[in-house]
Amino acid sequence: MRLLVLFFTFCLLTCQQALAQMPKKASKAYLKAFHYKAKHRDTKAFKKMSKSIAKNPDGPEAYSEMGRWYFEEHEFNKAVETFKTASLKCPNGAWRFAKPLAKSYIYAGRPDIALQLINNYTTLKDSAEWNKLRRHANFVKYSMSRIQVNQPVNLGNRVNSAAPELFPSMAADTQELYFTRRVNNMDDEMFKADADTCGGWLAAENMGDPMNSPDQENSLFISADGHYLFFTRCENRRDDNWGEGGCDLFMAYRVASDSEWTIAQPFGSTINSAGYEGMPTLSPDNRELFFVSDREGGFGGYDIWVSKFEDGLWQMPVNAGPNVNTTGNETAPYINPDNKSLYFTSDGWPGMGGSDLFMSRRADDSTWGPSENLGYPINTAYDEKSSCIKLDGSKLYFASDRNGPAGNYDLYESDLPGNMKPSGINYLKGYVYDSITRERLNYATLHISDAQSGKLLYKFHSNRGDGSYLIPLEKGKTYALHTERMEHTAVDDTFEFKSDSKALTLVHNVCMLPAGYLAPISDTLLATLHFDVNIVELGKSDKEIVRDAITPWLDQKAVVVMVNAYTDNTGTPMINETLSFKRANIAAKQVIALGIPELNVIAKGWGEAKMIAPNDTEEGQRKNRRVEIILRR
Repeated sequence: MRLLVLFFTFCLLTCQQALAQMPKKASKAYLKAFHYKAKHRDTKAFKKMSKSIAKNPDGPEAYSEMGRWYFEEHEFNKAVETFKTASLKCPNGAWRFAKPLAKSYIYAGRPDIALQLINNYTTLKDSAEWNKLRRHANFVKYSMSRIQVNQPVNLGNRVNSAAPELFPSMAADTQELYFTRRVNNMDDEMFKADADTCGGWLAAENMGDPMNSPDQENSLFISADGHYLFFTRCENRRDDNWGEGGCDLFMAYRVASDSEWTIAQPFGSTINSAGYEGMPTLSPDNRELFFVSDREGGFGGYDIWVSKFEDGLWQMPVNAGPNVNTTGNETAPYINPDNKSLYFTSDGWPGMGGSDLFMSRRADDSTWGPSENLGYPINTAYDEKSSCIKLDGSKLYFASDRNGPAGNYDLYESDLPGNMKPSGINYLKGYVYDSITRERLNYATLHISDAQSGKLLYKFHSNRGDGSYLIPLEKGKTYALHTERMEHTAVDDTFEFKSDSKALTLVHNVCMLPAGYLAPISDTLLATLHFDVNIVELGKSDKEIVRDAITPWLDQKAVVVMVNAYTDNTGTPMINETLSFKRANIAAKQVIALGIPELNVIAKGWGEAKMIAPNDTEEGQRKNRRVEIILRR
């Protein structure tokens, strides 16, 4: 009720002069049309506005509103007819309605007629606006003249529904399609559809608890190996659990592709801020997080930002730069497994109208090349938002509201123009084993380098649950794989992925020998420190334990002190790696402060790599949350 009162107050204040010039019956129908529009009863709103026009056929106000409503509803041809009629019947109508008519022609896919109109009415007084319309019309004309792909195909009613579907995402095996659906026109939730045997999709199902909650969950992204799920959760509660917060990034994890997801956890304050953070995507090496934010330091509106995972921590996000971001809105980033091709949504770059899909190629580690529109018919005068690409690069999946009311998105499949395709990718995957016990080894570190230059390209860890790994690699190159893990001998391999290779994946299991048979190294455990959940500080008693352990060795110059930190398996691997890294460094600083040279102290955070007790009890978890101080001689 309060909204309606405010609406009519605004209407009366802004339209008083216009209403005074209308016949009584026309003004009554005009106001009634706004009344129905405010209540979202669009059919009656249009009917009443048509009646106002009929009662006052040369009055511009009703035409202006009617045309604007048609345009906002994506009824562009009806907007053309409305503004065209107004330009003929209203005093000075040809001049008054020239701009909205030209814009409607452009969005209706008739750029030639729009250009004729623009050329007739361009004036020095408002040449900037006309030039902007001219650039838009020329872009649409150019795009429609060089069609490179067939019309996109709707994914059908097993995936799409009467509700909006957005943000498609799929893992490397392409057997599961994840996306967001708005349930009951109010709650964004995450859904999943499994591939059928005929190249289509089975009926999509709600992902349920714990992924979906009473809050809004949307814009999800699943990592290529299928173990990490990143998404946006809105309406978060503040620390007092009372005040309503904004939208933040969350992450969940599963130990295997057929296991349950963990309870999602938010990123820390380095990523999440008081502003909007959402629409995450992860680089193929799991070391760069792309997301959308309206935080300070951007170019305007929503921008794409990048945070790197270094030394066990997500670093301060950096803006993707002016070749990607504009004064408009850049959203829904998707970084392809080639780690070069960034696809995203923008309403700031020249396009077909509304928001379009774009691509930018990586220039170097920190900058991106010029953004390119994916062109017609992928982009249209309607809104195209959010995309992902099948892992072999053959198909683009995206959301568009081209065949429904404005904002009612469906998911589509399309080929990609040749110059917009990502680089060809192969996948190296397998398990890391102990060659003696045949036990799968989690948290083994796999380094991928260019075999010719020796440049390190990627750093991965084998999965904590099943010891698996999956690494996307560009075709046409030779790679060196170096695998290392605590208490095992490092393994080196070389792989060549030929440019004409048709196989998408190469399976390679890494077998590692235990390190026990090597030349003996005397390691002595001096002290073990235990930590409460999420605690990284040393207590007074901890410092005394470190002092008592280190003091007897201060006069020996050749000793090396190893500080190894471990966690239990609650939480996610990235969070656990961060915690163990912090704890190791804090303990190492205490050792250095006692007099051991800094160069002789080696601190490492190993996360969940070495459990010493079961994790199904609090006592066992506490035993695993530890820092071991080891003397090596």
